[in-house]
Amino acid sequence: MGSFFHNIRTESIIDKNRVISQAAEKRERKSREMECRLQWSLFPMLTLMASSLFLFYFNDSSELSLNKCSLLPYNHYWLTSKRIVTPRGVISGSVEVKGGNVVSIVNEGDWLKKSRTGQVVDYGEAVIMPGLIDVHAHLDDPGRTEWEGYPSGTKAAAAGGVTTLIDMPLNSYPTTISTETLKLKLAAAENRIYIDVGFWGGLVPENAFNASALEALLSAGALGLKSFMCPSGIDDFPMTNSSHIKEGLSVLAKYKRPLLVHAEIQLDSQLDIEDSEADARSYSTYLKTRPPSWEEAAIRELLSVTKDTRAGGPLEGAHLHVVHLSDASTSLDLLKEAKNKGDSITVETCPHYLAFSAEEIQDGDTRFKCAPPIRDAANKEKLWEALLEGHIDILGSDHSPTTPELKLLNDGNFLKAWGGVSSLQFVLPVTWSYGRKHGVTWEQVATWWSERPAKLAGLDSKGAIAIGNHADIVVWEPETEFDLDDNYPIFIKHPSISAYLGRRLSGKVVATFVRGNLVFEKGNHAPDACGAPILATSKLNSGGRIQEILAKAWKSGLSGVFGG
Repeated sequence: MGSFFHNIRTESIIDKNRVISQAAEKRERKSREMECRLQWSLFPMLTLMASSLFLFYFNDSSELSLNKCSLLPYNHYWLTSKRIVTPRGVISGSVEVKGGNVVSIVNEGDWLKKSRTGQVVDYGEAVIMPGLIDVHAHLDDPGRTEWEGYPSGTKAAAAGGVTTLIDMPLNSYPTTISTETLKLKLAAAENRIYIDVGFWGGLVPENAFNASALEALLSAGALGLKSFMCPSGIDDFPMTNSSHIKEGLSVLAKYKRPLLVHAEIQLDSQLDIEDSEADARSYSTYLKTRPPSWEEAAIRELLSVTKDTRAGGPLEGAHLHVVHLSDASTSLDLLKEAKNKGDSITVETCPHYLAFSAEEIQDGDTRFKCAPPIRDAANKEKLWEALLEGHIDILGSDHSPTTPELKLLNDGNFLKAWGGVSSLQFVLPVTWSYGRKHGVTWEQVATWWSERPAKLAGLDSKGAIAIGNHADIVVWEPETEFDLDDNYPIFIKHPSISAYLGRRLSGKVVATFVRGNLVFEKGNHAPDACGAPILATSKLNSGGRIQEILAKAWKSGLSGVFGG
């Protein structure tokens, strides 16, 4: 992983009651306008976002109004369980939550002796674990909300134990490749997200050689950048090459933020398959159109650049994250070698590559079409091996839904159907159901889905049940089995496109907490969408703080992160 994970630093907006003295509060009441101007002087990069934004010191950023944001009527309580996943291992005990943060963690013996206040919520034998952080999701908002949208997508995430996700810059319209388009995405999220949401910006040929444009996008709050090395399927998000990627990494190195890359390169020798008379309903036909050599070619080109990310290299401080690795052969071997040499690289794969194999995909069942494609059973086992051995670092959903019409469910044409697996609500039970056959532990699930994604995205207050962190928590029952059939309550927008329908899974999500708010429990969501957009500030300004501009700001009278 190189030194990247050690360089990311983030902070939440600091609790006024803990930081500002009574005297300072008095001064603030007398001169609020002066205080706001001071904030602007401390964070000059925010002027790129909007001159009309006033940044106040709010009460604890993790605490929201309990009226409709939470299914619990109180903000100070204890969660108890026989199985709590913490950075120090699994304990039987209690987690104290107050004002949206974890304030203490005690084992069962100490808790019984402890003099305490606050309500008790006893989950018995259910597992209490840090909420999942999905760094790879397409919510298609604004512009393509018939595909997904923030309300349905974040509800699905909450129902699956995901407490934070980072939205990809494409599949929305317009794509997020500038400060102006980031503003549109933030405006679309206002009062419409049920969990916390951050944003990747896009690296495309249009902005790759324009350092000031990339710096503006990063200064406006993008947590990093994403690019494609092959056609993305979205016209206003064209593919990049190694020259573009090197320029992007050069800018990102200054900010200590990652570049995420879809690593496939089209090889001309394979393209004629699509124009042949091969059976377009056959999954094997589609598989031949995107062979492992596409991933291998892209990885080789990427590694010609990432060698400069090693300690002392010209791109030291930059970091490359390879998304949705599918090829567990040569591509994976190349990445292992580069990481061993010190290249700053992390690797992600997805639950659908770990759950399904090409041999089981029926002709015409385009629910399984994605890119890179799901490969054979032997490849799947190698992916599991690489994940367990640490060569693959992170899991991400690559949630990429569309309408049933574009998925061509009736036609079954793999060559023309939209590629993408709809999966947000099911990533935890899918990972567990297939992972336990390989001896996967709850701690490993928390590492792949919480700890490392938090580090990649730069979210220091998330990713673990630890004192001072946001109380982002999922409660689930690993032993409970359930069938994903038409009678199962699912919250994705188009149930018919889910590749997981008809499966029997283990690991039922019971409850999801976001910054202490119970946003989902037993099929019910909190009435209000009180999730928060997550924005990064410049590493070159104010020590690299990350401000989490919370829904509380909106409810205090701001019409949006950018005002107006």
